Amino acid sequence: MKKLIVLRHAKAEHTPGVLDYDRVLTERGERNAREAGELIAKLAPDLIVSSPSARTRLTAELLGLADVPIAFERDVYEAYTDDLVAILRRIDPEVGTLVLVGHNPSVHDLVVQLAGPETEAFKPGAFAVIELPGPWEELDPGTGTLVDGHQP
Repeated sequence: MKKLIVLRHAKAEHTPGVLDYDRVLTERGERNAREAGELIAKLAPDLIVSSPSARTRLTAELLGLADVPIAFERDVYEAYTDDLVAILRRIDPEVGTLVLVGHNPSVHDLVVQLAGPETEAFKPGAFAVIELPGPWEELDPGTGTLVDGHQP
């Protein structure tokens, strides 16, 4: 059994003249990322895969999971749901619990695709925990079970 934690980046600033890719977290976003990290730490993740944008990078780092490696995957930024599934299918089979830090609407759409439409809308800093019955390479729509979640 694999466990996927899908996390939307925390609340980011909207500063005129700053590129979308370079947007940073608000103070509330930083607090929410730390709070998410405290909850996610209990699930003992093996790996974090994150978009490299400033807000997702900061969210991943502020989780405070110092012993968990972070892989910044360029293709998570501006990904469609199918792109995220392709990334997940390439995850090392030894990884049991994975945190994916990305952007809406694709992260919410991924949760809906894997675990069903009963998933709440994803606010910044929200995450869903999905159990998957098989290896990453066999990830398919409808194969997951939503077992937990968090809205900041």
